[in-house]
Amino acid sequence: MAGKRKNNPAGSTNTYRGDVLRVLGALKVATTDQIQRIGAPHLTFRHADKETPSKRKQARTASHTAALSDMRGHGLSENGGSTGTGDALRNLTPKGLLAASYELNRPAGEMGSTARGAGSSGASHPMAVNETVIAMLRPKPNMVRLVKDLPHVQAAAQAAVDSPDGIGTIASYWTEVPLPATGTWNAPGKGGAQADIVLTAPQDGVPLLFIEVDNCHETAEELADKLEKYARFFKRKVKDTDGKERPMWRTRWTVPEGRYGDAPHPPVLLVFNRIGERNPSLTVPRLMELTRHLWQGQRQRGGHHLYDRKIPIIAVGLNQLRQHGPAGPVFARFGRSGPQTLLDAIGNPRREAADAREQEEAKASAAAYQAEVRRAAQEHDAKKASEREARRPVCTGCGAKFTDARWQAVQPTDWGATKDSHPHLCDACKQKASAAVSPAADTQERQEPVRGEAGSDDFWPAPERPVCTECGAAFTDERWKATKSVGWTASVARNPSLCGDCDQQFESDLARTWGVSPRQEDRDQEQEPAVPEQKATGWLSRLRR
Repeated sequence: MAGKRKNNPAGSTNTYRGDVLRVLGALKVATTDQIQRIGAPHLTFRHADKETPSKRKQARTASHTAALSDMRGHGLSENGGSTGTGDALRNLTPKGLLAASYELNRPAGEMGSTARGAGSSGASHPMAVNETVIAMLRPKPNMVRLVKDLPHVQAAAQAAVDSPDGIGTIASYWTEVPLPATGTWNAPGKGGAQADIVLTAPQDGVPLLFIEVDNCHETAEELADKLEKYARFFKRKVKDTDGKERPMWRTRWTVPEGRYGDAPHPPVLLVFNRIGERNPSLTVPRLMELTRHLWQGQRQRGGHHLYDRKIPIIAVGLNQLRQHGPAGPVFARFGRSGPQTLLDAIGNPRREAADAREQEEAKASAAAYQAEVRRAAQEHDAKKASEREARRPVCTGCGAKFTDARWQAVQPTDWGATKDSHPHLCDACKQKASAAVSPAADTQERQEPVRGEAGSDDFWPAPERPVCTECGAAFTDERWKATKSVGWTASVARNPSLCGDCDQQFESDLARTWGVSPRQEDRDQEQEPAVPEQKATGWLSRLRR
């Protein structure tokens, strides 16, 4: 503890010294009151029961005053004069800016200047800039640090916590940022502007916002000239690290690309602080006319506008901003009627609504098309089914339509003929017909002779029992067997087309006519002795030997 007192005799802690570095690193110059309201807003509620405002202010800023005292001893901060109300101004030294770059996680080259001498004229403009940051930021008290405080203190702090949120953190804000129309970031040339505040809070819907604070001392023409410098800066292009030309502001800040035909420049917010002689109610209409070419979009058939390469310009009063914050409908965008919230003012809600309508219409159209396709498919299927039913065969026996299985069974084969025995009958009628035919077929099979002498080449059998060509009587089994051909050999019967009786009658007629029957002639030829072979004589027989 003794060592800590020696290094920080005012008794400050790392927490409050970190508050000082972060606030002064972003704002460059501020009062202890502003540092406390941003860095430790819970102290505002803890000391709200003091008798006088001065005592309340002294109590809630005591911790940060001690931190500034210790940091001044370390060469990190210094006094920078005072405001018009007598409040001491504080700023960082170059060593303090380097320390603040670590607290804010920023490159040291982007920390800016030390803001020495800002209090020589009362620092009215820097104080208005700081109040704008506080109104945009709307710091919320940490309720964990108030668990031991009185209930009414906790209730007041909770009410602040429940109020609409601000945008970003103190690390989201830059002040006094040069916007070079010529030259470089570190050495800007003539003709450029300097933004009072640059806000980057993509997590809250504000990827990039430039803020100009006017204490109502400038005329509409002077403000228009400043906006013209913004336009020059936005149009300036430089080569990026990949060798391609891009807008210069995109080489430092990351912002989503706009849609084709609607890629506006970053928005500019004008904050009017009513301490000068100018009336914003008169200045703003004149400024709108002078800068119409910078902000006016092209109206579309859907009722919205496209703002390709235009600057969204918004105006608001500091008192309204303090009271309602960024979520309040107190922002007036040039070219639009009626106040809006900040997010609506910097965006294009009518375009988004039109896009949503187009998407819904496209979905409805796609759904209707799909329904029409399904209906057409159903009609086609129904027509095909009706045509198929019209082609369905009908049983010639009972008149019933074939089932799908029966229809498939009687379909012709590749050779054009069906394999089914009754292709014109349904299953039931086929079974009846088969049952009626089976006994006759069995009897016929039993009457057919068994030709044991026929071998493997016994084929092409007669399809049915032969009938005598003379008398018309059917052949008996014995006669059929006697006249049937075997393989390639013709029948041995002399008259295979005659039945047995007609065959005998035919032979009898021949015998009476010629005296010898063919059968007797065949037997005689079989009984004739063989003629002995004559021996050859003479010289020819000797040659044969």
